[in-house]
Amino acid sequence: MAEIVPFKGILYNPDKIDNMAEVVTPPYDVISENECNNYHKANPYNIIRLILGQKNNTGKAGCHARAADFFQKWLADDILIQDKAPAFYVTTIEFSLENKTVTRYGLTALVRIEPFDKGVILPHEKTFSKVKSERLGLLQKCHANFSSIFSLYSDPQDKILDCLKDALSNKSPDMDFMDDKGSRHKLWRITDRTLHEHITDAMKNKKLFIADGHHRYETSLNYREWVSGNNPDFNSEHPANFVMMYLCSMEDPGLIILPAHRVLSGLADMELSSVIKKCDDYFDITIISYKNDENKKVKHDFISTLKANSSENVIGVCMKNSPELFILTLKPQVMEKLFSDNLPVAIRNLDVTVLTNLVLTKILGFDQTRLDDENLFSYTTDYSEAIDVAASGKADISFILNPTLIAQVKQIAEQGFAMPRKSTYFYPKVITGQVLNRLNRE
Repeated sequence: MAEIVPFKGILYNPDKIDNMAEVVTPPYDVISENECNNYHKANPYNIIRLILGQKNNTGKAGCHARAADFFQKWLADDILIQDKAPAFYVTTIEFSLENKTVTRYGLTALVRIEPFDKGVILPHEKTFSKVKSERLGLLQKCHANFSSIFSLYSDPQDKILDCLKDALSNKSPDMDFMDDKGSRHKLWRITDRTLHEHITDAMKNKKLFIADGHHRYETSLNYREWVSGNNPDFNSEHPANFVMMYLCSMEDPGLIILPAHRVLSGLADMELSSVIKKCDDYFDITIISYKNDENKKVKHDFISTLKANSSENVIGVCMKNSPELFILTLKPQVMEKLFSDNLPVAIRNLDVTVLTNLVLTKILGFDQTRLDDENLFSYTTDYSEAIDVAASGKADISFILNPTLIAQVKQIAEQGFAMPRKSTYFYPKVITGQVLNRLNRE
């Protein structure tokens, strides 16, 4: 099913770049404007110049043209060097979570792209058309993958991961650095052809589930169509048929999903004052007295209660100018009675679906335009921050959620459904800049 192949990756030249931490970034879509500026200042060869250039007065088209110029110049000046032999690139990231050190393994390879309806590569979230159009413009100028799509595969017996670990056991990493968030990254080239064949064969019966990078994957499909329509020599082995992916086992203990709390601004006072009362018909409501950050224990107990009830549909609520926190526990059969005709079971009882379809759409009356309004919504993975930003009046209301489970992601993707946007936050994000991939013939 899934076709996984090694490739001649493009990497930063260690003779030219002393500190990899100065040239890598998170994926483009989680970089704030302030962070973007800082990455531009960090190093003249920072990957930010390729993935998210500063607009100045030239707009996106100008940014894409500059990115292509930088890419070609860095290749010509040996800032970036393409490997001579095909390789799989195995990486680890060591990070801290709740005062524990966690390690996640990844395999970076090329994957033959397939339409979602083939059932080989599956999405789990909806996407924005505007973002796909912008990313396509970058691909058409640069003809390269600058960052990997984060995808998952199921391997309950850990055969693939154990095989990769064995291959690394006596090898020093080819890359080893600490990023600006305090996470440690290592990378090994695997050039053994026998091992390539073993991994490729082991992956053939796998389905791949996109964790992060839905927009970039769909853009790769559009790019392939564009290349095939403009290239009379296009065939099934053209590089545009493949995309660079970071593949992670669903059974890897280091695979973490954080919650994506919703923080809303721009609501009318009438909406805020009535929301809890309107929720009373659908939820059992627990009210907790709270005065901003004066009572840390209350906030801690509130968060602990949410986490302890993750097996139920629970949503935490904090509003500006309110001395109370609220825990909404969905009453039995509510979603079945209201949405059984238009929401499949796999999606119907997700916390994020309850929030989107019941609270935001039915109770608050949001239409699709408001649900898509990027100025209305912001997101955070931090429980405490979600509470504080509303309690301090910097936002109108925060909806605090428990994280989606890996099993739910798999089930929904396999059934061909899509979650609401920002249903998952896989942590940490896959670093951008470790390996790049050309999409035109050498």
